[in-house]
Amino acid sequence: MAKWTAFPHAGDYALNAASLKKSWARLHQGDCEPPPKEADVLEAWVLFHNGEFQKAAEAGVEAGSHGLTVANKAASIYANYLETKEKTKLELFMEVAARAEAQQAADPKNPNAWYWQAYALGRYSQGISVAKALAQGLGSKVKHALEHAIKLQPKHADAHIALAAFHAEVIDKVGSLIGGMTYGAKKDIGLALYKDALKLSPNSAIAMIEYANGLVMLEGDKRMAEATKLYEQAATSKPMDACERLDVEMAKAELED
Repeated sequence: MAKWTAFPHAGDYALNAASLKKSWARLHQGDCEPPPKEADVLEAWVLFHNGEFQKAAEAGVEAGSHGLTVANKAASIYANYLETKEKTKLELFMEVAARAEAQQAADPKNPNAWYWQAYALGRYSQGISVAKALAQGLGSKVKHALEHAIKLQPKHADAHIALAAFHAEVIDKVGSLIGGMTYGAKKDIGLALYKDALKLSPNSAIAMIEYANGLVMLEGDKRMAEATKLYEQAATSKPMDACERLDVEMAKAELED
């Protein structure tokens, strides 16, 4: 595996197994991942939260079936925020999607097996263009996986965000009529899902950012002031780990543009 780009704020987070256990509920409010029972999987999560994304992904894969969620989250977050080569980014998303699909087969009641497949395919779709991805049938795969994740875990805020973004992206690219008839994308469902996500995870900077993006996609410039306020809120929230730090830094960068 080629060396991944380092987390730009290395050393800012120094969680260990004990401190991670204490902060687990807050750090995993978005994905509802239960604390691992296995020491090697917990150690992979420590690496993830401290921004050692490559080591976390490798340790997760090495830990076997129980480590696949941390491996998939680490690779997905890294690909989305830090990988600069488009080709490598898309390859990483497809690797995650394949691993998550295998995880579903082995553990069909694991909501994050469904969520990370959907996340990876969704980001891959954005990379190749949403229109092209819809033509390849990826849209229905993403929608099904996210709906299934929410069915398995109704408090999964991140799945609510991703499903809301699916509705918003489809309507933004193909319009309400085709979006609704062909892909089941509805504006009111999308807006309701964003609100639900923020209720489930009120401290989540990424929920604020995605809701802001969704408001503009679904409602246009009339919601721009509200969207900007959400970005400002995200930019001033206090990140507790490397992953949250990447969201906050993204919000700051967007506001500066």
